Amino acid sequence: MKASIFHSRGNIRCEDVPDPVISSPDQMIVAIEATSICGSDLYLYEGPFDALVPGGHVTGHEILGRVIDVGKDVARFRKGDRITTPFSLACHHCAMCEIGMTGHCETTQNACYGYGPASGNLGGSHAEAAIVHLADVNARIVPDSIAAADAITLSCNLPTALLGVEAAGLKPGETIAIVGCGPTALMTLDLVLKRQPGRVVVLDRVPHRLAVAAAKGVVAINIDEADWLDRARAEAGRSGFDRVIEVVGSNESIGAALSLIRPGGTIVGLGCFAVPEIRMDPFIASLRNINIRMEGTANVAMATEQALQMLLDGEVSPRDYFTHEYALENIDGAWADFSAKDSGIIKALIRP
Repeated sequence: MKASIFHSRGNIRCEDVPDPVISSPDQMIVAIEATSICGSDLYLYEGPFDALVPGGHVTGHEILGRVIDVGKDVARFRKGDRITTPFSLACHHCAMCEIGMTGHCETTQNACYGYGPASGNLGGSHAEAAIVHLADVNARIVPDSIAAADAITLSCNLPTALLGVEAAGLKPGETIAIVGCGPTALMTLDLVLKRQPGRVVVLDRVPHRLAVAAAKGVVAINIDEADWLDRARAEAGRSGFDRVIEVVGSNESIGAALSLIRPGGTIVGLGCFAVPEIRMDPFIASLRNINIRMEGTANVAMATEQALQMLLDGEVSPRDYFTHEYALENIDGAWADFSAKDSGIIKALIRP
């Protein structure tokens, strides 16, 4: 079969690899209907994960597919079922899973799809077919009525956004800033707007992404402009924003969040901070009574059902953010475009 193989920084390409084979009775094989590239995948393409992850594995953790074979212990699924599964693998019975920390499963040792031996060696979704592990307790049926571009987001983006907004604890009328304007951030914005907030400000440096946010009626500010902080604070009023959700994962973004939050406010870090050291002064955060929730390893299994129901009810439309489509054999172009962010791309739909 064909699959996207990570070799080294900037070197991910489609190649022929052996077909997947069931090696455990709790596994099933799915033919991939569609997949995508997540912002966290760029840590492989751009670094620094490339220094931690040996080359040679299949990339991707956003999964939508049809079951083509099941192990003998799989009872909930059969051939032909359309399914998705969270990006992280959980047993759902260890101490961490029982308290909802499925992204920190003690049984699977935090395994997730698409990162090779460094994270459980589960394989990835950027392929014609993939193995779904611990299928009965992780996979979910996806009705045919849900568009592929919506369904793909159930593995990661949409549940992550739901968990981030919940962690922020936003109340009606409160002010909020969202730092970042990529796909997960835009889904976060959609959920925020359903909670009747006060002033909403979105910050980023990619003009076409900011334009999408501005079209929703919020204030969109380019963080590269010299007066960005003054403009944002003017929108917040009082002493800063009540809530800030950071969806980037860099020292610059967490610095922006700390500059925007009011004393006693809440910052939620949804970004995956793949940096050697986070520059965040605990004294200042303590002095200002700031609540900080780091949610970089989102426990998406806890929000999958809610996200699925929202799609069924038409409450959200993640497919609106899929601006580009690529064939799997051209996935190197998808990686390059998504990394460069200069072709109007927000999110890529990839089909085998």
